Amino acid sequence: MYKVCIIGDHDSVLGFHAVGLDVFPCDKIEEAKHALHKAAKNKYAIVIITESFAKDMQDDMSRYLDDRIPAIVPIPGVDGNHNVGMGILKKSIEKAVGADIIFGGEYK
Repeated sequence: MYKVCIIGDHDSVLGFHAVGLDVFPCDKIEEAKHALHKAAKNKYAIVIITESFAKDMQDDMSRYLDDRIPAIVPIPGVDGNHNVGMGILKKSIEKAVGADIIFGGEYK
């Protein structure tokens, strides 16, 4: 059975433990990067990362882009939206279609 985890700051992730997700609370970007690679190594199917960390982990996350698992999903944390998720969606659509057909260059 596949597992789901969330990586992010303490305030953003602790509530997810109550619904059965494995949580990796982090204070520093290095901890978040380590948690991502640990989750991938341990066959987590879905890794949710708060955007405050995801914005500085693009290279680390891109290592898993072509792999079947983990699916990496950035979400806003308690500090708000950084548009990282929309940027990743834009890149995925461009890769699949060959052009930016939805966002018109709005997200990077």
